[in-house]
Order: sequence, then structure tokens, then C-alpha cells
Amino acid sequence: MQRTSPRRTWPGRNTPRGTPTGTRWPHRDRPGRNWLRWPGSRRRERAALLGAALAAADRGWPVVPGAHAVPGLLGPCSCADPCCPVPGAHPHDPPLLAASTDARMVSWWWGERNQGSPVLLATGRTVCAVSLPAEAGERALEYFGLLGLPIGPVLASGRRYVVLVAPYSLEGLGGLLAELPWVPGSLRFHGPDGYLLLPPSQTGAGCVRWIRPPVEGQFLLPRVEQLLGALIAASRRAPDGSRLAF
Repeated sequence: MQRTSPRRTWPGRNTPRGTPTGTRWPHRDRPGRNWLRWPGSRRRERAALLGAALAAADRGWPVVPGAHAVPGLLGPCSCADPCCPVPGAHPHDPPLLAASTDARMVSWWWGERNQGSPVLLATGRTVCAVSLPAEAGERALEYFGLLGLPIGPVLASGRRYVVLVAPYSLEGLGGLLAELPWVPGSLRFHGPDGYLLLPPSQTGAGCVRWIRPPVEGQFLLPRVEQLLGALIAASRRAPDGSRLAF
């Protein structure tokens, strides 16, 4: 029988100093490691974020780049706060007030200045939202489907569902809630001067994704009073959910 010797890997230019001869160093194309991504994947991610920002602006939704999550010792967030509670999930530079629907500004932000940043939608002008725990959100969507109630886009962020609704004022929302006997604490409202993240943004809690993406040509959103009763009923047995502030 022919005797075979173990395959030997010689140290190269990219082999870290101190690595024993014969040790296989991990390939740089191995998935699951942020620092091992190919440049092509980063270009695709940036192009997807730019496309999402332009699509939102085309619908009349004002957007602005947000802070991005930073892995490793330099993290957790580009805002440089070592104790940031929501890394990659809040406005930073530019501020939220700079949110725009101008395609040229959006292209410059995500194409030049803030490449790879999450897409933040400023709520209150043309769109608002109500968020609830994911378990409650699934029940609410099933209920809406059974009743045939029209609903707009719905996204998932962390462990929460976010239901987009027509703009409302804080005074109008306060009067609406004052007439109700009880409102669960797990229900959160994103109205004037608020924000939420749009897919395919990445945060420290994971990727934001569409559950019901916007339909091309359909710009009308349901009013919050049409959906509030079902959202409250679905949230009765749901916990507060994640700590994400959006």
C-alpha cells in the first residue's frame, strides 16, 4: 500500500505571524463573518439600500441615512456612544429634520456620503405607523384578512411588526386613545417627529424586512382608527417586545 503524507499548507503573505506550518487558515470567502465579505457583496448591499431610499422618496416618504451598526471593538454603533441602546437604529448625521424626498439628495447620501447606512423614514408628514410585538402582529394580519379590511405595507424589525398608516396628529391620536378603556403598553405609535427603519436596513438587532411590501401605484394608507381596535385586541396577551425605539 502506498503511504501518503498529510497535506501541508505553506505560510504565505497573508498568513498571520505565529501560525504553525501545516495549519489551514480560514478562507476569506467563508460566509457568516462580517469581515470576510467580498467587495461585490458590499456593493450589492449598498445598491439595495440606495434603491430602497429612492423608491421611498418616489412614494413621497421623506428619508434620511441613519447611524449604522459597527461590529467588534469599534462598536456597537457609528454614533460613537459605547453604550448605544439601539445600534444602527437611530438618526445621527444628518439629523432627522434633514429627511428629504429629493432624488438628487437621496442619491448623494446613499451613493456618496453615507454609503451602506440604514434607510430612516421620518414619520408624520406623509406616513405614520403603529408597531406591536411580532406574535400580536401575525394575529392582527390574520384578523384583517378574515374581515377583508384594507391594510397598507407592513414590515418586521427585530421582534416587532410595524403597520404603516395615514398621517395623524398627536392631538387626534390622544383624543382617540382617551375614548378607549385600555391600551396595551406593547403598542407603540410613530407619529410626528418620529421615525422607523425601512428594508433592507441592517441594525444591531438584525435585518429589517417587508411582511407586506408596498404595491406599486397604491399610495393610500389606512387610517389608524380603522385598525386600532384589532391591534389592541391582538396585543392583549403579547409582551412588550424588544427595546428598539422605533
